[in-house]
Amino acid sequence: MPGIAGPSFRRALPTTDGVRNRSPVTSTASQQIALITGATKGIGYATARELGKRGHVVFVGARDPERGMKAVTDLSEEGIDARCVRLDVTDLATVEAAAAYVDTEFGRLDILINNAGVSLDRPHRPSGLPVAVLRAIYETNVFGVVAVTNAMLPLLRRSEAGPILNVSSELGTVSFLTDQATLTAQNALLLGYNSSKAALNAITLVYAAELHDSQIRVNAVSPGFCATDLNGNRGIRSAEEGGASVARQALLADTPTGVFIAEDAVPW
Repeated sequence: MPGIAGPSFRRALPTTDGVRNRSPVTSTASQQIALITGATKGIGYATARELGKRGHVVFVGARDPERGMKAVTDLSEEGIDARCVRLDVTDLATVEAAAAYVDTEFGRLDILINNAGVSLDRPHRPSGLPVAVLRAIYETNVFGVVAVTNAMLPLLRRSEAGPILNVSSELGTVSFLTDQATLTAQNALLLGYNSSKAALNAITLVYAAELHDSQIRVNAVSPGFCATDLNGNRGIRSAEEGGASVARQALLADTPTGVFIAEDAVPW
């Protein structure tokens, strides 16, 4: 049975005796409350599934209501306490509403995973990428992360842990972008995607510095080259493997803050 829907989903759910459908009531004292943006498919969905299988409550951040409810239904059928919340990272109103909804339901957030991302470069070369497309990439990959992080910080401060994981890419590391051997590689020419992930890495370090004296760890995590819709389902790893990697890092208790965590041990 689907979990609780976010504010924009409530009318779509059937009710019984005036109470909207929701997952069985469970104690959250020993559970972690996680929110994953862009969690209706790919790495985001796989991350939600991995965290849910470990007994945690997962908020599926969904830009599209129907996809969000489908994801929650599928997760719930596996016994996962999944909740659907409308969250378009480029729409500040939905970001703020999502934070208010989590606050109303649990009063805290234990894990934030900024996973939503887009790659709109192809088929353009850097010199031919329309500025409007570049702006659209940054709206999701950069500004959206800032908007969600700022909205969720008050909830994360109420957690005993409160890690923030920004799903990044090795393509945005200085080590990749300055490697002469990669200059002719096809993926080196993704002006919007690569530069936005480089900006995300910088944002990660800035937040880590601001929050260094708190319990909140802020890190970038690269699940590696996973086959997803974002890259035309090309990749040497599956989305499930990528999600397992992200979930594993989210649950580590002794990870330092301000680090780039990559499956292939690539430096910043």
